[in-house]
Amino acid sequence: MKYITFHTSVELIRLSLDAVVYISADGNYSDIVMADGNKFTLTLQLGQIEGKIAELEYHDSAFVRLGKSLIINSDYIAHINTSKQKLILSDCRTFRYDVSASREALKKLKETFENESEL
Repeated sequence: MKYITFHTSVELIRLSLDAVVYISADGNYSDIVMADGNKFTLTLQLGQIEGKIAELEYHDSAFVRLGKSLIINSDYIAHINTSKQKLILSDCRTFRYDVSASREALKKLKETFENESEL
C-alpha cells in the first residue's frame, strides 16, 4: 500500500492512496476526499499534489487530472455522463460522490475507458 504524506508546522497527514477518491482545488487550497467520507483541506495547489503523486509512481496512473481543478482516482469511476457534465465516483457499496467536470474532459475520459475495454 502506498501512502502520501503532507505536513505543516503543526500537523502531519498520511493518507493511503487507495482510499483517495478525488482531489478538488480552489485557488491555493485543495480538498482531498477519502472513501471513508473524511475530507482534508490543504494549502497546496493541485499541481503540487499532482507532482507528489507522480513521484510515487502509483498504480500506473490511476490518478487522472480532469481540468484545472480536479484529480480523480480512476479506480472509482462508476458512471460518466458527458451531456450533464457529471461523474460518479463510487465503490458501489459504501460511498458515492457526484462531481462535475467539463464536457471535453469527460468525453476524453470516456473514450479512454472505451478503448481499454476493447483490448
